[in-house]
Amino acid sequence: MTQHQIDTQLEEPDEAFPYKPPTPEIKEKYGEIFELKEALKVPFPKLLFDKILALFFLLLAAPVFLILFIANWIEGVVIPENKGPLFFYYYGMSRGQKFKKWKIRLIKESYIDKELQAKGDWHAYKNEWIPEARTYLGRFVKKFYLDELPQFYLILKGDMSFVGPRPIAVHHYERDLAQGNVTRKLVRGGLLGYGHIRKGTPEFGQPVYEYEYVYRYLHYSSLQLLLTDLYVIWRGIVVVFKGGGH
Repeated sequence: MTQHQIDTQLEEPDEAFPYKPPTPEIKEKYGEIFELKEALKVPFPKLLFDKILALFFLLLAAPVFLILFIANWIEGVVIPENKGPLFFYYYGMSRGQKFKKWKIRLIKESYIDKELQAKGDWHAYKNEWIPEARTYLGRFVKKFYLDELPQFYLILKGDMSFVGPRPIAVHHYERDLAQGNVTRKLVRGGLLGYGHIRKGTPEFGQPVYEYEYVYRYLHYSSLQLLLTDLYVIWRGIVVVFKGGGH
């Protein structure tokens, strides 16, 4: 494979990485965070809260998974080119650790790079933003963020938390570090982020919210941090019901 072929294979849409570098104001206000060398321990109340809530939502989502399995099978029978597994994964980063980030498949198998898929490389699925690449189920799933449902299992497993900086693909994580951000190597990635709940607004992708969350992680009591998490979860539920996924 030539270098041009590799570069073309690894191109990605602008929407894939909306995260901005830290501003001088962030570096000044949250200077102590940039000095941290080790990942932060998850407070026990937050850990317990995550696991109990993840188990609850997994049980609540069980009928949804069943419906999605059936819908995926039916679509594959009716439209053979849309046939394929319901789940897929790529390697993401959470608290500086690599893990399999499971999601629900949105695109047709013909739009997935099989060589990169075998490596767990995010680029295998970069065609997600091409409208004609989506399956009918994938369009519905994305609209209501249902592709994130498998992450309840990852929270229960301990790879993620309900709230924290959104875990991103390995190469995006390295890019985020290179531009000066450190939050994703300090705390567990979240199903919802203090900044991610601002998706669809000009504030989305601004790193100040991630640093504010890590600041609260360091200085708030366990109860105050849980109240922050509950606020973020509530905002996330509102975003889901608005059906603004794209």
